[in-house]
Amino acid sequence: MAIEMLVGLNVVNDAGYQSYREEMEPILKSYGGGFGYDFKVSEVLTSDTEAPINRVFTIYFSSKDSMNSFFSNDGYLKIKQRHFEKSVTDTTIIATYER
Repeated sequence: MAIEMLVGLNVVNDAGYQSYREEMEPILKSYGGGFGYDFKVSEVLTSDTEAPINRVFTIYFSSKDSMNSFFSNDGYLKIKQRHFEKSVTDTTIIATYER
């Protein structure tokens, strides 16, 4: 059963985050994953977290196992360390659900 997450980020370096996305996407696709929606947001009216959010997207996987395998993949983790950690200050998992 496919699984999808709705994620909010606070991106502080657009170019670095774009590099992260470009490098990680082939790995994501190899695990049956992809992005459904992607928004840059300018104002958050209501939030359950103190973390700022300026980017909201959905990311999906073919199964929970493929999601877990993707997030623990060594290649992905190296890309995340190289780009994501310098480009994003906050991550909020808004929801995880079956697709």
